[in-house]
Amino acid sequence: MRAFITTALCRRWLLVAALSVMAGTPCFAQSSSQGASSNGGSSSSSGSGAPSGVANEAAILQSSEAFVRKLFAWGPDFVVKLGPLSQSATPEFYRVPLQVTYKGQTEAGEVFVSKDGKTLFRGDMFEIGTDPFAVTRAKLRLEGDPTKGPADARVTIVEFSDYQCPHCRQLYTVMQVVEQKYPQVRIVYKDFPLAAIHPWATTAAVGARCAFAQSPEGFWNVHDMIFENQDVISSENVYQKVIDFAVRAGLDKEAFKVCLALPDAKAAIQADVDEGKAVQISSTPTVFVNGRPVIGGDETTLEQYIQFELGPQEATKPATSGAPRGSAAPKKK
Repeated sequence: MRAFITTALCRRWLLVAALSVMAGTPCFAQSSSQGASSNGGSSSSSGSGAPSGVANEAAILQSSEAFVRKLFAWGPDFVVKLGPLSQSATPEFYRVPLQVTYKGQTEAGEVFVSKDGKTLFRGDMFEIGTDPFAVTRAKLRLEGDPTKGPADARVTIVEFSDYQCPHCRQLYTVMQVVEQKYPQVRIVYKDFPLAAIHPWATTAAVGARCAFAQSPEGFWNVHDMIFENQDVISSENVYQKVIDFAVRAGLDKEAFKVCLALPDAKAAIQADVDEGKAVQISSTPTVFVNGRPVIGGDETTLEQYIQFELGPQEATKPATSGAPRGSAAPKKK
């Protein structure tokens, strides 16, 4: 059922005068489990640009929730939360955040509702003449996290991933292909462990961060070993596994173990998680190509965006043998 929720909320929509008609495209990602109210009701707190009068806002949210429940067949087992209302890019519509939770799995998105409460659509609203991805890029830090590729790259891929997520392991194999085909692209790795459904993901992320503290190259070696051994890692053995991987990567074992016990690595991971939430990430993997989001890390879409951002001449240059690996300095805490 999690796949149903993900598909329903990750679909592309065609904007029309009334509710958009879904043009379904599958999303492949794992979603976080978040706390939710048990009564399935909507939020009704006012936001910027919200209608004057709590009753009016509550009425809009109530009718909107009833409509989306009917549209997606979300019965009483689905906890649906909408709101608060805020002004959208166009004066005629409110922006309405939407969350749906089923059996502990939550997906988040947004809809737009007209100020008369009669029209609802799902889609992205932009001001023509502006860079549609500038706001997202401004929220993505490119320093302080593990990177590979040239620092002055025309295209930067920012990857938010979870070491225990099966779809993230699929993206890991995709990224190996991407970095070989496009060595001129910079890749920035960020942690977004879904701890509620992946019990050992945070410990693995801490281990990789401690490798990063010693050696940028050591980080990528440990990163690779975690994904390649995902099937044999468990909550019981993850601590020893990351130590073994660090030793195999040529890192100082005792310094690594000290790092595992300190709060610095967890603080760096939390900074990534906070950043991911700021750009509205709710599932892994999520990748940004110069700010363009790719939920699930589909290889075809990634290449499409990379080639577009590189431009025709740069995109068709033959790849050199092997993508350079490097990294920014570890975050200072």
